[in-house]
Amino acid sequence: MHVAGRIEDYALIGDMQTAALVCRDGTVDWLCLPRFDSHAVFAGLLGTEEHGFWRLGPAHSPSAPPPAASRRTYRGDSLVLESEWDTPRGTVRVIDFMPPRDSDAPQLVRIVEGVSGRVPMRSALRMRFSYGRVVPWVHKVDGRTVAVAGPDSVWLDTSAETFGKDLTTYSDFTVGPGDRIAFAVSWQPSHKQPPALPEPEAALTATEEFWREWVEHCTYHGPYREAVVRSLITLKALTYAPTGGIVAAPTTSLPEDIGGSRNWDYRFTWLRDAAITLSSLLRTGYREEARAWREWLLRAVAGDPENLQIMYGIAGERELGEAELDWLPGYENSGPVRVGNGAAHQLQLDVYGEVTEALHLAHMTGLARNDYASLLQLKLIRYLETHWNEPDEGIWEVRGPRRHFVHSKVMAWVAVDRTIKLIESGDADGPLERWRELRDDIHRDVCEKGYDKERNTFTQSYGSKELDASLLLIPQVGFLPPDDKRVIGTIEAIQRELSTPDGFILRYPTSGDDAGVDGLEGDEGAFLACSFWMADDLAMIGRVDEARRLFERLLALRNDLGLLAEEWDPRLKRQVGNFPQAFSHVPLIDTALRLTASGAYGG
Repeated sequence: MHVAGRIEDYALIGDMQTAALVCRDGTVDWLCLPRFDSHAVFAGLLGTEEHGFWRLGPAHSPSAPPPAASRRTYRGDSLVLESEWDTPRGTVRVIDFMPPRDSDAPQLVRIVEGVSGRVPMRSALRMRFSYGRVVPWVHKVDGRTVAVAGPDSVWLDTSAETFGKDLTTYSDFTVGPGDRIAFAVSWQPSHKQPPALPEPEAALTATEEFWREWVEHCTYHGPYREAVVRSLITLKALTYAPTGGIVAAPTTSLPEDIGGSRNWDYRFTWLRDAAITLSSLLRTGYREEARAWREWLLRAVAGDPENLQIMYGIAGERELGEAELDWLPGYENSGPVRVGNGAAHQLQLDVYGEVTEALHLAHMTGLARNDYASLLQLKLIRYLETHWNEPDEGIWEVRGPRRHFVHSKVMAWVAVDRTIKLIESGDADGPLERWRELRDDIHRDVCEKGYDKERNTFTQSYGSKELDASLLLIPQVGFLPPDDKRVIGTIEAIQRELSTPDGFILRYPTSGDDAGVDGLEGDEGAFLACSFWMADDLAMIGRVDEARRLFERLLALRNDLGLLAEEWDPRLKRQVGNFPQAFSHVPLIDTALRLTASGAYGG
């Protein structure tokens, strides 16, 4: 019996429209078809084997857990996963990948390759639709196995013999040196003709070539290039190719607190996450992704920038209603399992700054001018003129009362500042003097109301005593210079009050079993993005060696494939939160670039 592994036990494979998570023992425990935000066909990650899985690996006793791979790796700079098992009878390799596609028929391909000896193998495929709730009708059509339920059909193609037992499709076979046996599952709307027969070997060659050519565009060749490239590949995998939208993560409800209720659906496009992702891609040579995201943004916002949402669906959908799936017990019994996200209609003023910063960077790096993008930027600032001084839910999407969050005000300042620069460049027209005054007003307001003189630190919100790791962005966005005593005081205060014993950074204080500032019960782990921000700030204020040591400790938290979840639990010493998380991989890239520029690595 397989049980879901630790979060870091999973590998990511995907086709830039959806993604699968593959455990060390060869079990696919998570796959939504045909899109990131579709219902899961394999939902064992959030439940049990009864909720869908596909295990492919050496045969083993039913009373024992399936054996973990002896080793695994991505094939070069690609998203092609290789897992190898050394068994008493020999060594076998399984190659897992999802071919990038233009059509509507996603495929998950698994190729078994004999390396040495003769190894008995077993494939066990249990398809369940609607997040494990619906058992499909499984039957044969022209020698192909198909599972049908409502609007969905999933087709299994393989040369191996298959048989059904206990509502599961099995295949038992043996491979010797050089033997290759392929399995492929393809999704198709159930009312359409069957999908084309897969060509696994040709698809493998094409998939490797796609990733090789994509990585060749990377302009970063500094230290830790392997970590940067793997993060870039992960970010690309989280891009929904048909629209240019970028999901925050391909999963829902992986807990920030094991056994707790801090479980959210991240399979949507947060303007903040997508904007900072685009910034990292632009700085490493990827302009096409920036162009596609800018077009997605213009479609999503349309003619209604005054009602800017903090997140949208991957095609720009606005309604992302939140629901709980009570038939799923949750990852390690961390309930509830949620789909949709009720935070979509929160007021988060900081997103205006992140979006404007991304548009500004695209402009500065030579992306072809788009007049509507400039018009949108101007409209966003006109909205901020009358709303910047309102309380909001802030960057962390608190579900408690609105506050005057300092980070939100700082990012409103960024939005105005970057728009002023756009006008000064001659590429837009606007009330320059009025907006310069607005920029000064916001700056003055933050410095007067968001700064604690006695403790020499900025605070989470006006009048509060709590700190917040988002304050680490103050020097990074240019609100104040790094050598300002208030910046240095804030950095040192966060180190004192928000650090875990191993030096990683919490987002803000939570209060154990009582609801904290975010209106939620329970605690959470160290937020990895915030820890990277601390490394950035330390480098900016000249503490470069300390920054490098922190950065390297953070790199050591990645799993064996270079992947990071949202948080790190310092008590359990494991990754927590949705996985893999764009908001962790983006600052990894940014910190590597900053440390390289600072000369932190010597010669």
